[in-house]
Amino acid sequence: MDVDYPFADKILTITKCGRICIENKKINVSTVLSGQKVGITQVDDKIWLVQFMNYDVGYFDTDTCRLEPTSNPFGVKLLPM
Repeated sequence: MDVDYPFADKILTITKCGRICIENKKINVSTVLSGQKVGITQVDDKIWLVQFMNYDVGYFDTDTCRLEPTSNPFGVKLLPM
């Protein structure tokens, strides 16, 4: 199944070792997603959002090349009382 990222700035494929490469920099994402395509969208100067299917995986900046995860989309959601 091909996943489409119509609003992404770039579509990249996760390498076998779990990375995406942009601007000659390597950002570790996850080996679980190796071979899968992800969409990345620039949200601020040097800040990018990584998306897999309908999920926001996390943000990285091109200075540190470190992916910071977003909140767990599968986690427990508590409603205020």
